[in-house]
Amino acid sequence: MGHEGVKIPGREPVLRVVPMPADMNPNGDIFGGWVMAQADVAGAIPAIRLARGRIATVAVNSFLFKQPISVGDIVSFYAEVVKVGRTSITVDVQVFAERHPANPVVVKVTEARLTYVAINEDGSKREVPPAA
Repeated sequence: MGHEGVKIPGREPVLRVVPMPADMNPNGDIFGGWVMAQADVAGAIPAIRLARGRIATVAVNSFLFKQPISVGDIVSFYAEVVKVGRTSITVDVQVFAERHPANPVVVKVTEARLTYVAINEDGSKREVPPAA
């Protein structure tokens, strides 16, 4: 892996973050809420592009913590639209951590599915535009 980080064939991460000590829970691992917030941001990126405008998170359909994340891990978030409704967009987010820079190892740490809704400036729902 080296300095290139995680590679999923044909895909680039939508977000890559290194958690800091302030993001730790009392056990010394990264706080689950930090991971959830970053996954929400990552999932929103393809949803915003598809909606061509504002969106809001309406559901966290699933969230599975597979491995803890540590301070200094390079955390990569991959997001893929899996369903488009009239006003909603559902996105799968896969999260990988690259650890131990001297001898890098990559592990899948989290997977989630979130649903967003396209909204107008006033916050009301709107239809997702047809694919360009």
